Amino acid sequence: MSEIAHFINGQAVSGVSSRRQDVFNPATGNADKTVILAGENDVDDAVRAAKEAWPEWSKTPVLRRARILDKFKNILWERLNQLAEVISSEHGKTIDDAIGEVTRGLEVVEFATAAPTLMKGEFSENVGSDVDSHMIRQSLGVCVGITPFNFPAMVPMWMFPVAIVTGNCFVLKPSERDPSASILIAEWLKEAGLPDGVFNVIQGDKIAVDRLISHQDVKAISFVGSTPIANYIYTTGTAKGKRVQALGGAKNHMVIMPDADLEMATNALMGAAYGSAGERCMAVSVAVPVTEAVADALVHRLAPKIKELKIGPATDSSSEMGPLVTAQHLQKVVGYIDAGESEGADVVVDGRNFKQDKQGYENGFFIGGTLLDNVKENMSCYREEIFGPVLSVVRKNSYQEALDLIHGHEYANGTAIFTRDGDIARNFMQDVEVGMVGVNVPIQFQWLS
Repeated sequence: MSEIAHFINGQAVSGVSSRRQDVFNPATGNADKTVILAGENDVDDAVRAAKEAWPEWSKTPVLRRARILDKFKNILWERLNQLAEVISSEHGKTIDDAIGEVTRGLEVVEFATAAPTLMKGEFSENVGSDVDSHMIRQSLGVCVGITPFNFPAMVPMWMFPVAIVTGNCFVLKPSERDPSASILIAEWLKEAGLPDGVFNVIQGDKIAVDRLISHQDVKAISFVGSTPIANYIYTTGTAKGKRVQALGGAKNHMVIMPDADLEMATNALMGAAYGSAGERCMAVSVAVPVTEAVADALVHRLAPKIKELKIGPATDSSSEMGPLVTAQHLQKVVGYIDAGESEGADVVVDGRNFKQDKQGYENGFFIGGTLLDNVKENMSCYREEIFGPVLSVVRKNSYQEALDLIHGHEYANGTAIFTRDGDIARNFMQDVEVGMVGVNVPIQFQWLS
Protein backbone atom coordinates (compact mmCIF):
# COMPACT_ATOMS: atom_id res chain seq x y z
CA MET A 1 0.00 0.00 0.00
CA SER A 2 1.49 3.32 -1.10
CA GLU A 3 1.95 6.20 1.35
CA ILE A 4 1.24 9.85 0.60
CA ALA A 5 3.69 12.19 2.29
CA HIS A 6 4.11 15.93 2.78
CA PHE A 7 5.98 18.13 0.31
CA ILE A 8 8.27 20.51 2.18
CA ASN A 9 11.12 22.62 0.84
CA GLY A 10 11.07 20.93 -2.55
CA GLN A 11 10.92 17.28 -1.55
CA ALA A 12 8.64 14.55 -0.23
CA VAL A 13 8.91 14.34 3.56
CA SER A 14 7.41 11.77 5.94
CA GLY A 15 7.83 14.02 8.97
CA VAL A 16 7.88 12.92 12.58
CA SER A 17 4.22 12.11 13.15
CA SER A 18 3.31 8.42 13.36
CA ARG A 19 -0.37 9.00 12.61
CA ARG A 20 -1.78 7.60 9.36
CA GLN A 21 -5.19 7.47 7.68
CA ASP A 22 -6.49 5.24 4.91
CA VAL A 23 -7.28 6.77 1.52
CA PHE A 24 -10.08 4.91 -0.25
CA ASN A 25 -11.00 4.34 -3.87
CA PRO A 26 -14.71 5.26 -3.62
CA ALA A 27 -15.62 3.12 -6.62
CA THR A 28 -14.29 -0.11 -5.12
CA GLY A 29 -14.54 0.71 -1.44
CA ASN A 30 -10.95 -0.45 -0.97
CA ALA A 31 -8.24 1.42 0.94
CA ASP A 32 -5.49 1.61 -1.68
CA LYS A 33 -3.23 4.16 0.04
CA THR A 34 -2.45 5.75 3.37
CA VAL A 35 -1.78 9.42 4.03
CA ILE A 36 0.49 10.77 6.74
CA LEU A 37 -1.28 13.06 9.21
CA ALA A 38 0.99 15.88 10.32
CA GLY A 39 1.80 16.81 13.87
CA GLU A 40 2.58 20.35 14.99
CA ASN A 41 6.31 19.90 14.37
CA ASP A 42 5.63 18.92 10.75
CA VAL A 43 3.50 22.02 10.28
CA ASP A 44 6.25 24.15 11.79
CA ASP A 45 8.72 22.68 9.27
CA ALA A 46 6.47 23.60 6.34
CA VAL A 47 5.88 27.14 7.57
CA ARG A 48 9.59 27.58 8.29
CA ALA A 49 10.48 26.49 4.75
CA ALA A 50 8.03 29.00 3.32
CA LYS A 51 9.24 31.80 5.60
CA GLU A 52 12.88 31.19 4.68
CA ALA A 53 12.10 31.14 0.96
CA TRP A 54 10.07 34.34 1.06
CA PRO A 55 12.76 37.08 1.17
CA GLU A 56 14.41 35.94 -2.06
CA TRP A 57 11.15 34.97 -3.77
CA SER A 58 9.49 38.30 -2.98
CA LYS A 59 12.41 40.11 -4.62
CA THR A 60 12.29 37.93 -7.74
CA PRO A 61 11.04 40.06 -10.66
CA VAL A 62 7.32 39.57 -11.15
CA LEU A 63 7.85 38.74 -14.83
CA ARG A 64 10.10 35.84 -13.84
CA ARG A 65 7.52 34.60 -11.34
CA ALA A 66 4.85 34.76 -14.03
CA ARG A 67 7.02 32.81 -16.47
CA ILE A 68 7.33 29.96 -13.97
CA LEU A 69 3.56 29.82 -13.64
CA ASP A 70 3.20 29.91 -17.41
CA LYS A 71 5.48 26.88 -17.68
CA PHE A 72 3.46 25.17 -14.94
CA LYS A 73 0.30 25.91 -16.93
CA ASN A 74 1.79 24.18 -19.97
CA ILE A 75 2.74 21.14 -17.89
CA LEU A 76 -0.81 20.96 -16.54
CA TRP A 77 -2.28 21.05 -20.03
CA GLU A 78 0.05 18.29 -21.19
CA ARG A 79 -0.75 16.06 -18.19
CA LEU A 80 -4.36 17.01 -17.66
CA ASN A 81 -5.61 13.43 -18.06
CA GLN A 82 -3.05 12.11 -15.58
CA LEU A 83 -4.21 14.54 -12.91
CA ALA A 84 -7.87 13.84 -13.73
CA GLU A 85 -7.36 10.10 -13.28
CA VAL A 86 -5.74 10.63 -9.87
CA ILE A 87 -8.64 12.86 -8.80
CA SER A 88 -11.22 10.33 -9.97
CA SER A 89 -9.48 7.45 -8.21
CA GLU A 90 -9.65 9.19 -4.81
CA HIS A 91 -12.77 11.34 -5.11
CA GLY A 92 -14.95 9.14 -7.31
CA LYS A 93 -16.11 11.75 -9.82
CA THR A 94 -16.19 10.85 -13.50
CA ILE A 95 -13.18 11.57 -15.69
CA ASP A 96 -15.12 14.28 -17.54
CA ASP A 97 -15.92 16.02 -14.24
CA ALA A 98 -12.29 15.74 -13.14
CA ILE A 99 -11.06 17.17 -16.45
CA GLY A 100 -13.54 20.01 -16.07
CA GLU A 101 -12.24 20.70 -12.57
CA VAL A 102 -8.63 20.94 -13.70
CA THR A 103 -9.57 23.08 -16.69
CA ARG A 104 -11.42 25.50 -14.45
CA GLY A 105 -8.43 25.72 -12.13
CA LEU A 106 -6.18 26.39 -15.07
CA GLU A 107 -8.12 29.57 -15.78
CA VAL A 108 -6.84 31.01 -12.50
CA VAL A 109 -3.28 30.02 -13.42
CA GLU A 110 -3.76 31.83 -16.72
CA PHE A 111 -5.10 34.87 -14.88
CA ALA A 112 -2.11 34.87 -12.53
CA THR A 113 0.34 35.03 -15.43
CA ALA A 114 -0.96 38.57 -16.03
CA ALA A 115 0.65 39.66 -12.75
CA PRO A 116 3.20 41.99 -14.41
CA THR A 117 0.25 44.20 -15.34
CA LEU A 118 -1.94 43.49 -12.32
CA MET A 119 0.88 44.30 -9.88
CA LYS A 120 1.43 47.81 -11.21
CA GLY A 121 1.19 50.53 -8.60
CA GLU A 122 -0.10 54.10 -8.76
CA PHE A 123 1.45 57.55 -8.64
CA SER A 124 -0.13 60.89 -7.81
CA GLU A 125 1.84 64.10 -8.23
CA ASN A 126 1.52 66.99 -5.81
CA VAL A 127 -0.99 65.49 -3.39
CA GLY A 128 0.34 68.19 -1.08
CA SER A 129 2.83 71.00 -1.49
CA ASP A 130 5.92 69.38 -3.03
CA VAL A 131 4.62 65.96 -1.95
CA ASP A 132 4.06 63.10 -4.38
CA SER A 133 2.27 59.86 -3.49
CA HIS A 134 3.31 56.38 -4.59
CA MET A 135 1.28 53.20 -4.11
CA ILE A 136 3.05 49.87 -4.56
CA ARG A 137 1.83 46.32 -4.04
CA GLN A 138 3.99 44.11 -1.83
CA SER A 139 3.65 40.50 -0.75
CA LEU A 140 2.63 39.52 2.78
CA GLY A 141 4.84 36.51 3.44
CA VAL A 142 3.54 33.02 4.27
CA CYS A 143 0.00 32.31 3.06
CA VAL A 144 -2.03 29.18 3.84
CA GLY A 145 -4.72 27.37 1.86
CA ILE A 146 -7.05 24.84 3.51
CA THR A 147 -9.11 23.07 0.87
CA PRO A 148 -12.04 20.60 0.70
CA PHE A 149 -12.33 17.11 -0.73
CA ASN A 150 -14.75 17.91 -3.54
CA PHE A 151 -12.27 19.82 -5.73
CA PRO A 152 -8.76 18.64 -4.81
CA ALA A 153 -7.16 20.48 -7.74
CA MET A 154 -9.46 23.37 -8.62
CA VAL A 155 -9.84 24.94 -5.17
CA PRO A 156 -6.08 24.95 -4.46
CA MET A 157 -5.66 26.57 -7.87
CA TRP A 158 -8.05 29.31 -6.79
CA MET A 159 -5.47 30.20 -4.16
CA PHE A 160 -1.80 29.46 -4.72
CA PRO A 161 -1.26 30.83 -8.27
CA VAL A 162 -2.23 34.36 -7.25
CA ALA A 163 -0.44 34.07 -3.91
CA ILE A 164 2.91 32.95 -5.30
CA VAL A 165 2.93 35.10 -8.43
CA THR A 166 2.50 38.18 -6.24
CA GLY A 167 5.56 37.21 -4.22
CA ASN A 168 4.13 35.22 -1.32
CA CYS A 169 5.10 31.70 -0.25
CA PHE A 170 2.40 29.11 0.26
CA VAL A 171 1.49 26.17 2.49
CA LEU A 172 -1.38 23.99 1.24
CA LYS A 173 -3.35 21.72 3.59
CA PRO A 174 -5.52 19.59 1.27
CA SER A 175 -8.28 17.22 2.32
CA GLU A 176 -6.95 13.98 3.75
CA ARG A 177 -9.66 12.14 1.78
CA ASP A 178 -8.06 12.78 -1.63
CA PRO A 179 -4.53 14.14 -1.07
CA SER A 180 -2.59 12.85 -4.09
CA ALA A 181 -3.49 15.70 -6.47
CA SER A 182 -1.69 18.17 -4.20
CA ILE A 183 1.57 16.22 -4.47
CA LEU A 184 1.40 16.11 -8.27
CA ILE A 185 0.83 19.86 -8.31
CA ALA A 186 3.83 20.42 -6.02
CA GLU A 187 6.09 18.23 -8.15
CA TRP A 188 5.04 19.95 -11.36
CA LEU A 189 5.56 23.41 -9.87
CA LYS A 190 9.10 22.40 -8.99
CA GLU A 191 9.60 21.02 -12.50
CA ALA A 192 8.42 24.38 -13.86
CA GLY A 193 11.24 26.09 -11.97
CA LEU A 194 9.60 27.17 -8.72
CA PRO A 195 12.29 27.50 -6.02
CA ASP A 196 12.19 25.13 -3.06
CA GLY A 197 10.10 26.34 -0.15
CA VAL A 198 7.82 28.62 -2.16
CA PHE A 199 5.06 25.98 -2.36
CA ASN A 200 4.66 23.36 0.36
CA VAL A 201 2.04 20.70 1.11
CA ILE A 202 1.22 19.53 4.61
CA GLN A 203 -1.11 16.52 4.86
CA GLY A 204 -3.26 16.35 7.93
CA ASP A 205 -6.45 16.88 9.88
CA LYS A 206 -7.60 19.27 12.62
CA ILE A 207 -4.22 19.16 14.37
CA ALA A 208 -2.55 20.58 11.26
CA VAL A 209 -5.32 23.12 10.72
CA ASP A 210 -5.19 24.41 14.29
CA ARG A 211 -1.44 24.88 14.12
CA LEU A 212 -1.58 26.63 10.75
CA ILE A 213 -4.29 29.13 11.66
CA SER A 214 -2.57 30.11 14.91
CA HIS A 215 1.06 30.07 13.72
CA GLN A 216 2.77 33.41 14.32
CA ASP A 217 4.53 33.33 10.93
CA VAL A 218 1.36 32.80 8.87
CA LYS A 219 0.06 36.10 7.50
CA ALA A 220 -3.04 35.09 5.53
CA ILE A 221 -5.43 32.13 5.33
CA SER A 222 -7.89 31.03 2.66
CA PHE A 223 -10.43 28.30 3.41
CA VAL A 224 -13.23 26.50 1.58
CA GLY A 225 -15.46 24.02 3.40
CA SER A 226 -18.42 23.72 5.74
CA THR A 227 -19.91 26.75 7.48
CA PRO A 228 -19.11 25.70 11.08
CA ILE A 229 -15.44 25.20 10.22
CA ALA A 230 -15.40 28.41 8.16
CA ASN A 231 -16.66 30.30 11.21
CA TYR A 232 -14.07 28.62 13.42
CA ILE A 233 -11.17 29.40 11.08
CA TYR A 234 -12.33 32.98 10.56
CA THR A 235 -12.74 33.79 14.25
CA THR A 236 -9.54 32.01 15.26
CA GLY A 237 -7.42 33.45 12.46
CA THR A 238 -8.64 37.03 12.77
CA ALA A 239 -8.20 36.90 16.55
CA LYS A 240 -4.53 36.17 15.84
CA GLY A 241 -4.33 39.21 13.54
CA LYS A 242 -4.32 37.29 10.27
CA ARG A 243 -6.11 38.08 7.03
CA VAL A 244 -8.74 35.38 6.54
CA GLN A 245 -11.00 34.43 3.66
CA ALA A 246 -13.38 31.65 4.74
CA LEU A 247 -16.01 30.27 2.37
CA GLY A 248 -18.72 28.08 3.90
CA GLY A 249 -21.76 26.02 2.92
CA ALA A 250 -24.33 26.54 0.22
CA LYS A 251 -27.91 25.76 -0.70
CA ASN A 252 -28.64 26.88 -4.25
CA HIS A 253 -32.19 27.40 -5.54
CA MET A 254 -33.48 27.31 -9.12
CA VAL A 255 -36.82 29.00 -9.79
CA ILE A 256 -38.93 27.64 -12.65
CA MET A 257 -41.57 30.13 -13.79
CA PRO A 258 -44.83 29.10 -15.55
CA ASP A 259 -43.53 30.35 -18.92
CA ALA A 260 -40.19 28.50 -18.67
CA ASP A 261 -38.98 26.02 -21.26
CA LEU A 262 -39.51 22.93 -19.11
CA GLU A 263 -37.33 20.64 -21.18
CA MET A 264 -34.45 23.12 -20.91
CA ALA A 265 -35.04 23.52 -17.18
CA THR A 266 -35.21 19.76 -16.64
CA ASN A 267 -31.99 19.10 -18.53
CA ALA A 268 -30.31 21.91 -16.62
CA LEU A 269 -31.39 20.43 -13.29
CA MET A 270 -30.03 17.01 -14.23
CA GLY A 271 -26.52 18.38 -14.63
CA ALA A 272 -26.73 20.88 -11.79
CA ALA A 273 -28.18 18.55 -9.17
CA TYR A 274 -26.55 15.23 -10.06
CA GLY A 275 -23.25 16.18 -11.68
CA SER A 276 -20.29 15.10 -9.55
CA ALA A 277 -22.88 13.28 -7.40
CA GLY A 278 -23.98 16.64 -6.00
CA GLU A 279 -20.66 17.10 -4.19
CA ARG A 280 -20.02 20.68 -5.23
CA CYS A 281 -20.79 24.01 -3.66
CA MET A 282 -22.57 25.26 -6.80
CA ALA A 283 -24.89 22.25 -7.09
CA VAL A 284 -28.55 23.18 -7.45
CA SER A 285 -30.17 21.23 -4.63
CA VAL A 286 -33.55 23.00 -4.55
CA ALA A 287 -35.98 23.36 -7.46
CA VAL A 288 -38.69 25.97 -6.90
CA PRO A 289 -41.48 25.53 -9.48
CA VAL A 290 -44.04 28.34 -9.44
CA THR A 291 -47.64 26.99 -9.46
CA GLU A 292 -48.79 23.43 -8.87
CA ALA A 293 -49.15 22.79 -12.58
CA VAL A 294 -45.50 23.63 -13.25
CA ALA A 295 -44.42 21.54 -10.27
CA ASP A 296 -46.37 18.49 -11.46
CA ALA A 297 -44.99 18.82 -14.98
CA LEU A 298 -41.43 19.29 -13.73
CA VAL A 299 -41.51 16.24 -11.46
CA HIS A 300 -43.11 14.18 -14.24
CA ARG A 301 -40.21 15.07 -16.57
CA LEU A 302 -37.45 14.71 -13.99
CA ALA A 303 -38.31 11.31 -12.54
CA PRO A 304 -37.58 9.14 -15.60
CA LYS A 305 -34.38 11.04 -16.37
CA ILE A 306 -33.08 10.47 -12.84
CA LYS A 307 -33.91 6.77 -13.01
CA GLU A 308 -31.96 6.50 -16.27
CA LEU A 309 -28.75 8.03 -14.87
CA LYS A 310 -25.77 5.84 -15.67
CA ILE A 311 -24.04 5.38 -12.33
CA GLY A 312 -20.66 3.71 -12.22
CA PRO A 313 -16.91 4.04 -11.74
CA ALA A 314 -14.81 6.64 -13.52
CA THR A 315 -13.04 3.82 -15.36
CA ASP A 316 -16.29 3.27 -17.30
CA SER A 317 -16.49 6.06 -19.88
CA SER A 318 -20.28 5.73 -20.03
CA SER A 319 -20.70 6.66 -16.35
CA GLU A 320 -22.61 9.90 -15.81
CA MET A 321 -22.34 9.88 -12.02
CA GLY A 322 -19.78 8.25 -9.76
CA PRO A 323 -19.81 7.23 -6.10
CA LEU A 324 -19.68 9.46 -3.04
CA VAL A 325 -16.28 10.12 -1.51
CA THR A 326 -16.46 7.92 1.62
CA ALA A 327 -18.70 5.36 3.30
CA GLN A 328 -19.33 7.88 6.10
CA HIS A 329 -20.50 10.52 3.65
CA LEU A 330 -22.75 7.96 1.95
CA GLN A 331 -24.44 7.22 5.26
CA LYS A 332 -24.82 10.95 5.92
CA VAL A 333 -26.61 11.48 2.60
CA VAL A 334 -28.84 8.44 3.21
CA GLY A 335 -29.65 9.93 6.61
CA TYR A 336 -30.91 13.14 5.00
CA ILE A 337 -33.18 11.15 2.67
CA ASP A 338 -34.48 9.14 5.64
CA ALA A 339 -35.15 12.36 7.54
CA GLY A 340 -36.92 13.96 4.58
CA GLU A 341 -39.19 10.95 4.24
CA SER A 342 -39.97 10.83 7.96
CA GLU A 343 -40.70 14.57 8.01
CA GLY A 344 -43.28 14.25 5.23
CA ALA A 345 -41.48 14.72 1.90
CA ASP A 346 -42.50 12.47 -1.00
CA VAL A 347 -39.63 10.27 -2.19
CA VAL A 348 -40.39 10.25 -5.92
CA VAL A 349 -37.10 8.63 -6.92
CA ASP A 350 -35.26 6.74 -4.20
CA GLY A 351 -31.48 6.50 -4.62
CA ARG A 352 -31.13 4.44 -1.46
CA ASN A 353 -32.19 1.39 -3.42
CA PHE A 354 -29.35 1.60 -5.94
CA LYS A 355 -27.05 -1.41 -6.12
CA GLN A 356 -23.86 -1.38 -8.19
CA ASP A 357 -23.62 -4.67 -10.06
CA LYS A 358 -20.42 -4.06 -12.02
CA GLN A 359 -17.86 -6.68 -11.05
CA GLY A 360 -15.27 -5.34 -8.63
CA TYR A 361 -17.37 -2.31 -7.68
CA GLU A 362 -20.08 -3.93 -5.58
CA ASN A 363 -18.64 -2.43 -2.38
CA GLY A 364 -18.21 1.08 -3.74
CA PHE A 365 -19.83 4.08 -2.08
CA PHE A 366 -22.61 4.39 -4.66
CA ILE A 367 -26.05 5.92 -4.30
CA GLY A 368 -28.67 6.65 -6.92
CA GLY A 369 -30.06 10.03 -7.80
CA THR A 370 -32.90 11.01 -5.47
CA LEU A 371 -35.89 13.30 -5.99
CA LEU A 372 -37.87 14.63 -3.02
CA ASP A 373 -41.17 16.43 -3.70
CA ASN A 374 -43.39 18.56 -1.46
CA VAL A 375 -40.42 19.54 0.67
CA LYS A 376 -41.12 22.19 3.31
CA GLU A 377 -38.86 24.87 4.74
CA ASN A 378 -38.69 23.29 8.19
CA MET A 379 -37.31 19.96 6.93
CA SER A 380 -33.66 19.15 7.54
CA CYS A 381 -33.23 18.08 3.90
CA TYR A 382 -34.07 21.68 2.97
CA ARG A 383 -32.39 23.60 5.78
CA GLU A 384 -29.02 21.82 5.65
CA GLU A 385 -26.44 21.26 2.93
CA ILE A 386 -26.68 17.59 1.89
CA PHE A 387 -23.72 17.52 -0.52
CA GLY A 388 -25.11 14.56 -2.43
CA PRO A 389 -27.30 13.71 -5.44
CA VAL A 390 -30.56 14.75 -3.79
CA LEU A 391 -32.88 17.33 -5.39
CA SER A 392 -35.65 18.84 -3.26
CA VAL A 393 -38.74 20.31 -4.91
CA VAL A 394 -40.30 23.16 -2.93
CA ARG A 395 -43.57 24.26 -4.52
CA LYS A 396 -44.55 27.95 -4.52
CA ASN A 397 -47.52 29.85 -5.93
CA SER A 398 -45.88 33.07 -7.11
CA TYR A 399 -42.64 34.77 -8.05
CA GLN A 400 -42.67 36.69 -4.76
CA GLU A 401 -43.08 33.50 -2.72
CA ALA A 402 -40.12 31.96 -4.55
CA LEU A 403 -38.02 35.06 -3.90
CA ASP A 404 -38.97 35.08 -0.22
CA LEU A 405 -37.98 31.41 0.04
CA ILE A 406 -34.49 32.13 -1.26
CA HIS A 407 -34.07 35.13 1.03
CA GLY A 408 -35.21 33.11 4.02
CA HIS A 409 -32.49 30.48 3.72
CA GLU A 410 -29.24 30.68 5.65
CA TYR A 411 -27.11 29.65 2.66
CA ALA A 412 -26.86 31.14 -0.83
CA ASN A 413 -23.86 30.68 -3.09
CA GLY A 414 -25.82 31.10 -6.29
CA THR A 415 -29.31 30.99 -7.71
CA ALA A 416 -31.02 30.76 -11.09
CA ILE A 417 -34.34 31.43 -12.76
CA PHE A 418 -35.82 29.87 -15.86
CA THR A 419 -38.28 32.11 -17.70
CA ARG A 420 -39.09 33.53 -21.13
CA ASP A 421 -40.09 36.88 -19.62
CA GLY A 422 -37.35 39.50 -19.89
CA ASP A 423 -38.91 41.70 -17.20
CA ILE A 424 -39.08 38.82 -14.73
CA ALA A 425 -35.48 37.88 -15.49
CA ARG A 426 -34.27 41.44 -14.96
CA ASN A 427 -36.31 41.87 -11.79
CA PHE A 428 -34.89 38.63 -10.42
CA MET A 429 -31.32 39.74 -11.08
CA GLN A 430 -32.03 43.03 -9.31
CA ASP A 431 -34.14 41.68 -6.45
CA VAL A 432 -32.49 38.46 -5.38
CA GLU A 433 -29.99 38.83 -2.53
CA VAL A 434 -27.51 36.30 -3.87
CA GLY A 435 -24.12 37.06 -5.37
CA MET A 436 -24.21 34.79 -8.43
CA VAL A 437 -27.35 34.71 -10.56
CA GLY A 438 -28.13 32.60 -13.61
CA VAL A 439 -30.87 33.29 -16.13
CA ASN A 440 -31.82 30.15 -18.07
CA VAL A 441 -28.53 28.57 -16.99
CA PRO A 442 -28.44 26.25 -13.97
CA ILE A 443 -25.11 27.18 -12.39
CA GLN A 444 -23.03 30.20 -13.10
CA PHE A 445 -20.25 28.58 -15.10
CA GLN A 446 -19.45 25.99 -17.71
CA TRP A 447 -16.60 23.51 -17.24
CA LEU A 448 -14.90 24.05 -20.58
CA SER A 449 -14.45 27.64 -21.68
